[in-house]
Amino acid sequence: MPTHDRFPRVVLVTGASSGIGEATAHAAARRGDHLVLVARGRDALDRVAGECDRLGAASTTVEPCDMSVDREVAAVVAATLERHGWLDVVVGSAGVVAYGRVEEVPVEVFDQVVSTNLLGSANLARHVLPALRSQGTGSLVLVGSLIGHIAVPDMAPYVISKWGVRALARQLRVDNRDRPGVAVSYVAPGGVDTPIYRQAATYGGSVGRPPFPVATPEAVAARVMAVADGRRSGGQVGLANDVIRFGFTALPWAYDRLVGPLFALAAQDQTVPSPSGPGNVLATRQHHNALRGGYGNALAAVGANAVALLRRRARGRRSGETGVRAAAAGR
Repeated sequence: MPTHDRFPRVVLVTGASSGIGEATAHAAARRGDHLVLVARGRDALDRVAGECDRLGAASTTVEPCDMSVDREVAAVVAATLERHGWLDVVVGSAGVVAYGRVEEVPVEVFDQVVSTNLLGSANLARHVLPALRSQGTGSLVLVGSLIGHIAVPDMAPYVISKWGVRALARQLRVDNRDRPGVAVSYVAPGGVDTPIYRQAATYGGSVGRPPFPVATPEAVAARVMAVADGRRSGGQVGLANDVIRFGFTALPWAYDRLVGPLFALAAQDQTVPSPSGPGNVLATRQHHNALRGGYGNALAAVGANAVALLRRRARGRRSGETGVRAAAAGR
């Protein structure tokens, strides 16, 4: 694993304008690293850059970039190497989400989720790994998800993309075994209090929220940086992930029966109306970017969802009874 004896380090973070990426940038800034912040929106990146400067970053560079566009990723990496001459840590955390069944999500939204999350990670690896291999040292950390190990309702494009990110990380480790100083790692958080759920594309009545137990973006960022430095191994963030994965793998009959009701209770918000639209998938919505999502107590949200679902069921039952009486009266 890399020792990272160079100080300050050069750290490139994608998805740096919000959530886990922003928290990772803050963590690197606190230890005085040079930062390269990458995301689609310049205004949001400038906000994060200012915070990183105040936290003690050696330098902060903003690079607006759409990770799904390979030539833009190539230009960012080239500019970074020209400026600093080196890369120590690269963190790929750019991601977008779409909710809805396969047939409900418009093709351009579906494809863009996969392009941003999976192909964007491949674009990043394509351009940073030659530099790391030439150096003989450095870390690439890809941020995946628990959902890259399981299946859940109404999230097909995200599930597919995150399974792909996990496969990509595994493949890159095999491909780069001839450079023992170059580490390719993978970190898979579960529910995290970030704005990604509020930014998601929503179709078919699915409004997402982080499921219990909810981690802070700072906790995930701390794990990411520890993995990048070789102080911890990659993999799942949180014991709950292992429990859920066990159910998916060892008890598929029980998992498939339970995941729908439990997902509606714990990972969706049944108390708000569901808008229909692409969210930030097709274009950045910088006014929603922030470090945290502000979702509050996850257990309280489960209770509120339970009440909302019971009321909905009761209304449906009453409506059905009314319909039966009307039909009987009309005979």
